[in-house]
Amino acid sequence: MNTPVEGFSKLSKAEKIDWIANQCTKDPVATKKLLERYWNPDPQVQKLHDEFIENTLSNYYLPFAVAPNFLINGEFYAIPMAIEESSVVAAASKAAKFWLDKGGFKTTILGTEKVGQVHFIYKGDAKKLRVFFNEIKPGLLESVASITQNMEKRGGGINAIELRDRSDKISGYYQLHCTFETLDAMGANFINSCLEQFAKTLKDQAKGHLDFSEEEKNIEVVMSILSNYVPNCLVRAEVECPVDKLVIKDISAEEFAQKFVQAVNIANVEPYRAVTHNKGIMNGIDAVVLATGNDFRAVEAGVHAYASKNGNYSSLTHATIEDGIFKFWIEIPLALGTVGGLTSLHPLVKLALEILQNPSAKELMQIVAVAGLAQNFAAVKSLVTTGIQKGHMKMHLLNMLNQMGATESEKAQLVHYFKHETVTNASVKEALEKLQKS
Repeated sequence: MNTPVEGFSKLSKAEKIDWIANQCTKDPVATKKLLERYWNPDPQVQKLHDEFIENTLSNYYLPFAVAPNFLINGEFYAIPMAIEESSVVAAASKAAKFWLDKGGFKTTILGTEKVGQVHFIYKGDAKKLRVFFNEIKPGLLESVASITQNMEKRGGGINAIELRDRSDKISGYYQLHCTFETLDAMGANFINSCLEQFAKTLKDQAKGHLDFSEEEKNIEVVMSILSNYVPNCLVRAEVECPVDKLVIKDISAEEFAQKFVQAVNIANVEPYRAVTHNKGIMNGIDAVVLATGNDFRAVEAGVHAYASKNGNYSSLTHATIEDGIFKFWIEIPLALGTVGGLTSLHPLVKLALEILQNPSAKELMQIVAVAGLAQNFAAVKSLVTTGIQKGHMKMHLLNMLNQMGATESEKAQLVHYFKHETVTNASVKEALEKLQKS
């Protein structure tokens, strides 16, 4: 690419593809064919996907799978997952099956409160600002009445508005810290609309406040935006059973339980381990969040902030053995929606929600938390028994064989061969070459 392009977003889709293919790739004809190969054959479905974002060229496929046999609060679920990682769905499915005859998973909603803030600079007397805020607080709520009326009819709305003084961090820095209940909607647009109106009302009212000096009247709103840190939008998922029910091959139940608890304890105190431990949890969570059309980046950011809430980054899961009972649980913030956004547009998102029996946002929070807990159980179980590579590399075997250009017959023979052999890139390459020479 030798020169920048002007007005790219205004080009037609075909023109955008021509420009990218000719300016950025070595074989423009092959590039165009590849992009077109991933278009949906139904023009209307493709048009729908084209309009999700700007400058769409094609569709980027991820496998859409289900992990069956999840027993959650006495109900059976097959959990949809969209992810490229080979072992995630298999691990979740194995964990679901493991806990199926032990009572399954139990979940509890601990809160559903979401947060937004108006960040502003006020140079003046803090006491006068506090008095001013208390005076205008009813007016702030009145100013968003047209925005909140439909949400309030459904039982949601604004929970609270408070003034927070953060001038110890940045000179003159204050916040309107606002909490919301958005029910089955993730609520980003609702929250941001309320916050922007709060900001306008704050500035307008300050200009006419008689007790303010001219400088104090000039409140500078820096930004108004929801927060993806939602420590009070919280769900707990857990499993438990007598230790002697933890029947694992080649290890006693007692030893397995002790090693499992130790592994989780290590992730609680060692950040290097905690990051990878929690990444495994997010393998399960992100896959369901993505399949159901929710914002996995927002979930990731909020979850990792929560993992640091005590000043050190630590495990999101916990495990204990008390009176012969093994307990394993997670408490995690999840701001999710089942209405609005892609949930009503993307055909596979709608199917995923149907597979989950069209859950409410609270129900989806519980399902997603279970997926994370199941994924973590499977990972830690492997780590303290056979090691992570044995099962992980077997799941990668087909990917490796595809990369090496193996035929269907060769793949079938090598999958059988590696049932009892260690899978590494070198061993697979050697076995394939040997098979091809025979």
